[in-house]
Amino acid sequence: MKANDIRNKSLEELKAEEQELKAQLFKLRFQHATSQVANPMELNLLKKDIARVKTIIREKELANASEN
Repeated sequence: MKANDIRNKSLEELKAEEQELKAQLFKLRFQHATSQVANPMELNLLKKDIARVKTIIREKELANASEN
């Protein structure tokens, strides 16, 4: 997931994306606990994607606050 692609989304879309990524992470953690994950690096990639989305959400919130 690229930061430029994320920045083009609206705030509502970003929050929905964050919830979807968190759900995927939850499922992967269960699979990892039962040793069913094909690629354990997926956990790290999902965590980084969540962090990217949260960062851009915060940037947009601060931009909206400074406009008001």
